[in-house]
Amino acid sequence: MASGTVDVFAQSISIENERLKIVWVETDRGFKLETFALKTGDVGLRPMANPIGRHSFMYADSSSGLPQQVQDDFGFPDSSYIYIRRRWTDGLKPAALNTAGEETSFLPGELVGQSERQVAFRNSFPMAEMMTTWSLDSEAAGDVVVDMKINVLEDGYYSFKSPLIAKVHKRELEWATVPGYVHSNTISKDFVRAYAYGHGVPELPVVVRERGAGTLAAMATTTGGLSLSVTAAPGLGRDPWKKDTLSNSDWQVGLSVGLDSQYVSPIITYPVIGEPGSYLRKGDTLNFRVMVSLSDKGWFPAFRHIVYDHYRLKEQLQWRTAQQSLTDRILAMRDYLADDTTSLWRVEEHQGRLIGAQEYHGGVLGAQRDAMKNSDYGAMWMLAHLMKDSVLLNSRLPYARNFKLEQQDVSDPFFKGAVKGQYFLWKSKRFVEEWGNYVEPIAVTYYSMLDIGNMLLFEPDDFELKQRLALGAERLLNWQLPDGRWEVAYDKDSKEPVFEDLKDYRPTFYGLLVAYRILGDKRYLEAAKRGADWFYENGVKNGYLLGVCGDTRFAPDFATGQSSQAFLDLYELTSLEHYKWAAIELARIYTLSIITHPLPSDKEKRVKGKAIQDWQITQAGLNFEHGGLLGSSNWEGPILLASHAGLFARIARLTGDSIFADLARAAAWGRDAFVAPSSSVASYYWKTMDRGPGPYPHHAWWQVGWITDYLLSEVELRSGGQVSFPGGFITPKVGPHKPYGFTAGTAFGKAVELFMPRDFIRLDHPDADWIGARDVVTGEVYLFLLNNSLRRVSVGIELINKESNIESIAIEAGGLEVINIGVQ
Repeated sequence: MASGTVDVFAQSISIENERLKIVWVETDRGFKLETFALKTGDVGLRPMANPIGRHSFMYADSSSGLPQQVQDDFGFPDSSYIYIRRRWTDGLKPAALNTAGEETSFLPGELVGQSERQVAFRNSFPMAEMMTTWSLDSEAAGDVVVDMKINVLEDGYYSFKSPLIAKVHKRELEWATVPGYVHSNTISKDFVRAYAYGHGVPELPVVVRERGAGTLAAMATTTGGLSLSVTAAPGLGRDPWKKDTLSNSDWQVGLSVGLDSQYVSPIITYPVIGEPGSYLRKGDTLNFRVMVSLSDKGWFPAFRHIVYDHYRLKEQLQWRTAQQSLTDRILAMRDYLADDTTSLWRVEEHQGRLIGAQEYHGGVLGAQRDAMKNSDYGAMWMLAHLMKDSVLLNSRLPYARNFKLEQQDVSDPFFKGAVKGQYFLWKSKRFVEEWGNYVEPIAVTYYSMLDIGNMLLFEPDDFELKQRLALGAERLLNWQLPDGRWEVAYDKDSKEPVFEDLKDYRPTFYGLLVAYRILGDKRYLEAAKRGADWFYENGVKNGYLLGVCGDTRFAPDFATGQSSQAFLDLYELTSLEHYKWAAIELARIYTLSIITHPLPSDKEKRVKGKAIQDWQITQAGLNFEHGGLLGSSNWEGPILLASHAGLFARIARLTGDSIFADLARAAAWGRDAFVAPSSSVASYYWKTMDRGPGPYPHHAWWQVGWITDYLLSEVELRSGGQVSFPGGFITPKVGPHKPYGFTAGTAFGKAVELFMPRDFIRLDHPDADWIGARDVVTGEVYLFLLNNSLRRVSVGIELINKESNIESIAIEAGGLEVINIGVQ
């Protein structure tokens, strides 16, 4: 009988419940998986094609050691990118390329136990013995739990893989997903673009690190609508902060989806050979558990199931409680930002104008600790006008406006309307880009158009700003290619395109939407639609995205969330349904960049000598600056700048899907361990804990912006749309949050304007936040009170400098209460 063939009298075994049926048939090499099928009421059995059920492990004995040498860099471009070079070479080590040690592949062997919903097999090898148990949930779930218990018989390095359930051919591939790394419908021969940027699945069977992954799962969805996923059991992954030590870079779980140039299949690896926990001695035991799921609702419901049922998103929110409310943080950050010393505010002269910005001590090519930068112009103008703050109005806004005017190129025929650079170096009196001598079309959108557009919302009669907005719009029109897209960048000297290996899968088109809304020229709207249509067809439909951080060579990042809001704004302007679909799909894709692991607990840890509970510093709920192979999440962890939170609340209202609201809340609630008490400014990177603004003082404006956007979006969501305020334009670079307060909104049918003066109100519960609004006709003030926890709270309200206060108000978990406090 040929190897692996089935005897006509072979034993067949099966387990099943209301949703799954799994059948093995005995061959001369073991039990081959014959059927892995979903049971449905309408079509009956829906089996995965090409079922296999093969296991494998890697082994290297202790005497031979493990190879670590990188043999080939695959032509990764631009060695000047020092921040990401090491990450790239890390990804080319033998363990990552699945070449470390010798591989043993096998089918389940001896049958040692069976019941209606459980079956167990045993396999023995000279170096190890494995008992594998497959267990179905007794309820109607499309999951099977696979438990692998290993007894080690020889010292050495080990790495075990979850069973290869089935192979999905590239012709039948709808999506292949490893959250944070890749979400694509193709297998790519371009290894660098696939592995580094997620533009297709690499055709090599790479094993990626958990530190760059949103959720510890891998998934393949077929064109027939079946989604097969494998999820690492909670607890297998590394703890990014052990009892008192940073351990974010530890690697215990590997994730794979590509097999070769023809097939994909989701696989979890544990431990990773050569990494912590992989060297085992004779007599050691190892437990390895995964959950294998099959569904027919599409990739996103399958992912949603993993996040809620395996990584227990709702349970994670139960831990969250605040020490300082988000509203109080906004008010406190105003004091930080208005202080020249704490905020590192600087005014310099450039070509006859006094320009103002905050010092920037991060990495800028060519800087001598003399870089200056402004961040969120919308938040600056919003806070100054909402508070009628004379310090901000007089000592910040005029000089920030001048900075914007000087930043724009108005003389070079090729670059006229573009920006000279994000940063101003005051020693050499020049504007520069973050990491090279180039100009990006998306930088025109960001720094010539979004900032200017948001200023004009508050100051609509500023004629010079309108002229500058038009210059930026004309530059984008001039640079737009016939198919609707833009180049990634142009060299400042040669004026030739650079980064030609990349396509501009970014919301560059949005700048023209801004120009159309402010200036009314229909050419701008038509050009915005052409750019959006190219991005929709070539980027969104394929899962191809690009980031906006120059120092990581544009690895996909928070621009994904920003792209979602850009399409949503275009949909609201045009009512074209494919823009709505793109907005929702991009928001779904961005959930893959939200960390859901490890599960938080009340375990005590120490941070900078201070006792703290694990849930207070959990990564779960935070977003990446950029994840994947090249992202900063590899070393720094995620970020605390949750610009996506407001967008997710808006998408939750649009779709009715609670996952967006819950992920927004997981990012925003109870993050005090990262907030510097002296300034109320949160750290940027998770790794720095409560360092505060550190080298990025301008980030405080982004924090004012995203928190305000989130709170107002929650008010709209929780009120069912009965309270709503028009938003401005998305902020440059970091995500989709918007400014408010430039025009009136509505509250239960009445026209109201935002009302947030300083020293007006104080709440006595940190889980409660407030937003104020004044009736534009009667002058009555409404307070919208938000309970940002999953516990019912009682909140006392003090009206500062008023004789009377308000008795306690009870607010239900995650609830909203509205009170009228009369004319103020």
